[in-house]
Amino acid sequence: MNPYEKKRRWKFFLLFFAIVIGTASVLYSDFFVKKMEREERMQFQLYVKVTEKTMAMYDDENTTDLIDLIRTNTKLPIIIVGSEGNILTYQGLDSTKTNYDLQKKDGRIYDPAYFVRELNTMKEQHPPTPIIGLDGSRWYIYYKDSPTLTQLRYFPYIQLGVIGLFLLTAYVAFSSARKAEQDQVWVGMAKETAHQLGTPISSLMAWVELMKSRFNAEDDPLIAEMENDIKRLEVITDRFSKIGSKPMVEDHVVYTVIYNFVEYFKLRTSDKIIFTITGDEQVRALLNVPLFDWVIENLLKNAANAIENEGSITINIIENLTKEEVFIDVTDTGRGIARSKFDAVFQPGYTTRKRGWGLGLSLTKRIIENYHNGQIFVKDSELEKGTTFRIILKSSITYEPTSNT
Repeated sequence: MNPYEKKRRWKFFLLFFAIVIGTASVLYSDFFVKKMEREERMQFQLYVKVTEKTMAMYDDENTTDLIDLIRTNTKLPIIIVGSEGNILTYQGLDSTKTNYDLQKKDGRIYDPAYFVRELNTMKEQHPPTPIIGLDGSRWYIYYKDSPTLTQLRYFPYIQLGVIGLFLLTAYVAFSSARKAEQDQVWVGMAKETAHQLGTPISSLMAWVELMKSRFNAEDDPLIAEMENDIKRLEVITDRFSKIGSKPMVEDHVVYTVIYNFVEYFKLRTSDKIIFTITGDEQVRALLNVPLFDWVIENLLKNAANAIENEGSITINIIENLTKEEVFIDVTDTGRGIARSKFDAVFQPGYTTRKRGWGLGLSLTKRIIENYHNGQIFVKDSELEKGTTFRIILKSSITYEPTSNT
């Protein structure tokens, strides 16, 4: 299992664990909410019975104090409505909006709309309980959940939201720190590789010159190919030395840059693979040629490895005049990529080869996005039929809109 698959499994495991914790928290809170609902219902029923006793023993002064004490200790918001729907009395409402005595100047007001809103809320939450009123008519007692119960009902979701926000912030912070650390490792390894390659390349150049002079092999084709490979090593060293620093980009004809590299590359791969370059031969873009060659090399190597026997690799160059962009499509006739892996192929460590490191496409994405301000993605792929990678670069030519006069 490659590191990317391991990381993805750990993410799924942590996500599942977080869901279990969240579900348990919600269920546990829901248990207390229902318990509190039952207690408030019992408290309301006690209030109803006390109110009924008040009606029956209205003139009994011995029980009035006890009944008032019980009713006063009921903290539920309650409204008693007459048979015609008029509000007779209330309890537990907002005292700043229920001032019937307009003569008092204590900062309270009388808000009739507030009573209507509260009564509608009570009707939505619980059915009314009928009682026989003082005038012998049927009265109705409404109540709604206490503020404490309402807050408790929403508390687990607020808690999960806060925890989720904290985890997201922590994840972004740790990911940024890890990415910065990875960048330092990339840069350190790249520059150390360039430093280590410098000495043997210089030695090889000296040995080639010695062979040419000793054996009079100035025009020997084998020596020429050795020189080409040494130059290639110099290019690779230059690539590694540019990692971590802002490379210089210059105006180049995209077709020419790609053609020159393909001519070098196809001599060093299977002759059963046909290379074709199509599209606009004049389009230009800002490129760092050594790094851009590295991008094309990685794409062509992956394409060649995906072709088991015979096949073809086509590079199509398209100019998007509207957006002033250059599209470069690299299409092969290999085994293809599953749609679920379109993003995964650019992850460090992801590979389908037993001996691969899974760094080629990850590095390719870095070069295109960080150094060329472009994009690269899997445009299309079908298993056993082939894959198309698309590179998007900014054109170095600015087109002025033509005016009709």
